Amino acid sequence: MNMTLEAPRLTADDRCDRCGAQAYVKVVLTAGGELMFCGHHARAHADALQPLASEVIDETERLHAKPEPVED
Repeated sequence: MNMTLEAPRLTADDRCDRCGAQAYVKVVLTAGGELMFCGHHARAHADALQPLASEVIDETERLHAKPEPVED
């Protein structure tokens, strides 16, 4: 499994396939297709997904990031 450091940003439109919350993790499957997870469900299913994933885009660090001020 490859961990992607610089990945396309997941947006608020990306939803967890398990519960519908905002997705912060995208798992690209080796067999094709992808799954999206919130941080909670990504951690809960990580062990089962590892052997099936060709790539994991993990943006859960955004959950703890402080907002940057916008300059006018």
